Amino acid sequence: MKRAFPVMAVLFCCMIFCMTGCGSSEKSDSGAKEEKTVKSRNSRMKKEEEKESEKEPEILQFVDVYGQQYSVEINQNIAKKQYNDTLFIHDGDRLTYADEKYTSRLGIDVSYHQGEIDWKKVKAAGYDFAFIRIGYRGYAEAGTVNADIRFDEYIQQAQNAGLDVGVYFFSQAVNEEEAREEAKFVLDHLSGYNLQLPVVFDPESILDDDARTDHVSGEQFTKNTEAFCSAIEAAGYDAMIYSNMLWEAYELDLKIIRISGLVCGLRIKAADSISF
Repeated sequence: MKRAFPVMAVLFCCMIFCMTGCGSSEKSDSGAKEEKTVKSRNSRMKKEEEKESEKEPEILQFVDVYGQQYSVEINQNIAKKQYNDTLFIHDGDRLTYADEKYTSRLGIDVSYHQGEIDWKKVKAAGYDFAFIRIGYRGYAEAGTVNADIRFDEYIQQAQNAGLDVGVYFFSQAVNEEEAREEAKFVLDHLSGYNLQLPVVFDPESILDDDARTDHVSGEQFTKNTEAFCSAIEAAGYDAMIYSNMLWEAYELDLKIIRISGLVCGLRIKAADSISF
């Protein structure tokens, strides 16, 4: 029996060696399978990306108020409008819309340029709201910030006539610091007033003269918009942006602005042609 011990020992060692070898082989096979799965998934994703890149971009054609034609590639990462175009109704110089979710309201946009306004007549004509300019920054190099000289008169009389009121600030900010300065000006001048509608940031290009914002990039305009609207929202007001197709296509980065939760509004200037 003693002489059999070495044989038993050798057999036991062989069994351990074989079992260890089998375990190693299984792990190796498992790792190879996982690697193949990852490679297959990566290859599939790459093919899908290539297919997406091969798709023809969707192009939007539009014209500005002067009839100039433009085209821009539609960013598929930005949610499309939910309006039904067939439900927009033109009646003379008025445009209305109504569906199960949205109903349009008529309003006006005014500054001191409109002069004296009979707000009761505005209300009787079917207008429900007004956006009143609270102030502006000059577009010259100095870029001073000023109050609209008729703001207090307009807001008091408009609200007394039963109109909902929001305000807008005409911006010529060249950086975030100036945009925050404009927001502070607005908040200071709203003291004592209640608004029913948002505070609007109104950055504009000056087309008929040299302006301090001539060389401000779209990226910087977007940063200015964020800075102004964030300050307004932090103070408890709703923020909105005056914009048009050109700005939405070539200036403002709507991916950033929409993510922030801000409301983009389309400005239709009709007040200049209406007499009240």
